[in-house]
Amino acid sequence: MQVAKKLILDRLSSLYSRQEIESLTRLIFEKFPGFSRLQVHLNQHETISAANLAQIKEITDRLTRFEPIQYILGDTEFYGLTLKVNRAVLIPRPETEELVDWIIKDCHLLNPAILDIGTGSGCIPISLVKNIPGASAEGWDISTDALMVAKENAEINKVKIDFIYADILNLDYPSHHNKYDIIASNPPYVTTSEQPVMLSNVIDYEPHIALFVPDAKALVFYRAIADMAQISLKPGGNLYFEINEKYGPEITELLASKGFINILLKKDINGKTRMIKAEKGI
Repeated sequence: MQVAKKLILDRLSSLYSRQEIESLTRLIFEKFPGFSRLQVHLNQHETISAANLAQIKEITDRLTRFEPIQYILGDTEFYGLTLKVNRAVLIPRPETEELVDWIIKDCHLLNPAILDIGTGSGCIPISLVKNIPGASAEGWDISTDALMVAKENAEINKVKIDFIYADILNLDYPSHHNKYDIIASNPPYVTTSEQPVMLSNVIDYEPHIALFVPDAKALVFYRAIADMAQISLKPGGNLYFEINEKYGPEITELLASKGFINILLKKDINGKTRMIKAEKGI
């Protein structure tokens, strides 16, 4: 194991911080040799097979090109669940876990009907159905590849969710009148002007269709989803968004202009305004 650890450190030390390397090393060892975190700590002198050492070398090669470790290993953890990920879907972020946690703690309904728009890996509806008793959910996305990943994740986590191809910007939705108790979305909200300052592991590998919006249309998805929610949310139902911290006031104003009430902005663990909730009036 010491040889493998040295290989990882030597190849990555000029590219990643020591803390990042330690985290990456733990993830690599847990995935391939099959060691738990405790076993990695205890079995310092365990011999790594030649096959596993070759795999570790391949992983570090990809890490030197800043490919996300989640894509390399093929899965990630989200809200205590294991989810498959590939380049068709965004890697779920801690901010989205906080949004999920807010919805779960906020929900006191029996058997709520939930819709997640732009579902990607399915992380939001899967986590909600796993943690809200009796909940049913749909997940919509414009990417058929993303929907395939989401369906696999639902099977892995033993939940039933309807994943549906839908384009929220071109949607015929009268048939969804008063159907949902909760609508949630983590839509594309990074503006194109912000792209140059983003890290290469995001720009080069994650799906741009799920990330970016033109500066001139920064709120296009929030507007479309709010319009749909005016029809599709049940009276008293709640709409939850993950947001770009720059646009909290504008999104608040947008939702208020469309008749939503009890609008609440929420900060994430880092003190950034990254979530918003609004209620459909009765």
